[in-house]
Amino acid sequence: MQDNSRKHLNIIFLGDIVGRLGRNLLKEHLTEMRCQLNADLIFVNGENASSGFGITKKNYEELISLGIDGVTSGNHVWDKKGLEKDIQLCDRLIRPYNFPPEQPGQGYLILEIYGVKVALLNLIGRVFMGNVIDCPFRSFDRFYNSMETDLIIVDFHAEATSEKVAFGNYVDGRATAVVGTHTHVQTNDDRILPKGTFYITDLGMCGSLDSVIGIKSEIAIKKLLTGMPEKFDVELEGRGIINGVFLQCDLESGKIIDYKKIYRIVGV
Repeated sequence: MQDNSRKHLNIIFLGDIVGRLGRNLLKEHLTEMRCQLNADLIFVNGENASSGFGITKKNYEELISLGIDGVTSGNHVWDKKGLEKDIQLCDRLIRPYNFPPEQPGQGYLILEIYGVKVALLNLIGRVFMGNVIDCPFRSFDRFYNSMETDLIIVDFHAEATSEKVAFGNYVDGRATAVVGTHTHVQTNDDRILPKGTFYITDLGMCGSLDSVIGIKSEIAIKKLLTGMPEKFDVELEGRGIINGVFLQCDLESGKIIDYKKIYRIVGV
């Protein structure tokens, strides 16, 4: 039964964790953020947590040790060799639900808190993503029609803004919240959609502000100038940034009743 003494569920969802700097930012500030916002659940996108591309079991465990409840991913999930085996041991790490079913791991996580079932669903877009991927719209339908949950929080990992906005409107009134990831730049279109779903095109990232979406600027600029291949290295210097969103959900209605973006610049 639902705990009637609790009226609200507070959730923090942070954008893509980029490399060691991103992980260190969480080590230094996540406990304080949890206390300030009285967070009940913390979710992060972790697909760039290991050297900027992919995630290892070790780094997954590092994130979970900080009190993170669920880790989503995206197109870089398999970039680190061995995760295809290790993901079976990472019970709170999910890969996109609309990847081919032959791929290991699962695309959703269901947590029960205060008598309420909260689903964390990871989907990936198809526009400009370059993989054989099932339709995320129809994949959501399958999940929604087959799972008994009270709340559904969707990480929609996609490149095209139009696809993200279309998806948000498609699931409006069914998903509790849709948060976009992948582009590492926080957008200014956070809102409650007409039927009650919270939406933001991109959460942003946790990494170096003085970079090109987490990568050393000089390397990214050189690649753009020359058109030649470059090895991307994560920027570990300069100011850090913590991006994400705080969501407050009414447990009776299952709707987001308050929210605010998280945009914190940290140090030099």
